[in-house]
Amino acid sequence: MSHLPDWIAPHGGELIDRIATPEQKQEFLSKADFLPRVQLDERAVSDLEMIAIGAFSPLTGFMEQADYESVVANMRLANNLVWSVPITLPVTEEVASTLKEGDLVRLDNPTGQFIGVLQLTQKYQYDKNREAINVYRTDDSKHPGVKVVYNQGPINLAGPIWLLQRDPHPLFPKYQIDPAESRRLFKEHGWRTVVGFQTRNPIHRAHEYIQKCALETVDALFLHPLVGATKDDDIPADVRMRCYEVLLERYFPKDRVILAINPAAMRYAGPREAIFHAMVRKNYGCTHFIVGRDHAGVGDYYGTYDAQHIFDEFEPSELGIVPMKFEHAFYCTVTQGMATTKTSPSTPEQRIHLSGTKVREMLRRGELPPPQFSRPEVAAELARAMHQ
Repeated sequence: MSHLPDWIAPHGGELIDRIATPEQKQEFLSKADFLPRVQLDERAVSDLEMIAIGAFSPLTGFMEQADYESVVANMRLANNLVWSVPITLPVTEEVASTLKEGDLVRLDNPTGQFIGVLQLTQKYQYDKNREAINVYRTDDSKHPGVKVVYNQGPINLAGPIWLLQRDPHPLFPKYQIDPAESRRLFKEHGWRTVVGFQTRNPIHRAHEYIQKCALETVDALFLHPLVGATKDDDIPADVRMRCYEVLLERYFPKDRVILAINPAAMRYAGPREAIFHAMVRKNYGCTHFIVGRDHAGVGDYYGTYDAQHIFDEFEPSELGIVPMKFEHAFYCTVTQGMATTKTSPSTPEQRIHLSGTKVREMLRRGELPPPQFSRPEVAAELARAMHQ
């Protein structure tokens, strides 16, 4: 077995920090009224934050054309470092025409508040169709990720950024644990191996089972639900967080799990996003990453285990984080416990497995999913949220 380093290095070797110093912030504020402005949408605000806190290390800003083209074509930055999803700031031609390369650009959030600065090094056109096909494996505008690409402006702005200040999360301040902090916590606990778990769905018994299987083999679990922009029909983040709290309170060891929010926006890019999610968790200090069935998928755009196969396209040393691949788990009525096809003697009829859609329908009718699918306390939280 390969010897793991004492503590894992961030992707690219250095944890990036692009939060303005008090002096920089003062300087930027003094120029606020004179700088050209760009208003960011929810995803761009997420990306700005993720770059600033080092979660997207080694990126220091929005991608220049050479990095963008290389990532879209072959899942690597121009310097050959693995990176699978473009991080760009697209704007309309009208907005781009008011900006000059070399400018400092004021970045405002959707409500017009000054939150960041871009040092504009490049503006360039890009091929939306090529991005859709390569990154999302489809040009179908019904795909939520592709839809975003088609609806955004045709010019990317690039260059290093600064976030003016890191504000506490409005909903989950105590779970806002940024990469520098998570790394400090892991060290403090003496954890050398930590497995990260990505989720945008409420937690159910199948998730709990694979988390615990992983936890049997490493020092700790970093439960890291995504709370940035998701699809309109995904369960809201505050409801999902309450479900995690309830579950951790009752069903997990208290001293081996950290719950923290991942402020990223969801792309629904399936296999490529699985690699991206792993790189982000490596920056948070995880040594291992759980990749389940249809990771970051949506609809029928990706094969069930495509997100696991894509890890085989890279050398383990290039990724620097160990994927833990899990089959779909279910409740097996034969062995009367959670299992997968690897461990269960059951036939498909002897398994209790419900889709998210089916669970939502049950909850709408006021029925709780069976305890074999969901812990009763979690089901009660979901039911309460459905009927608010």
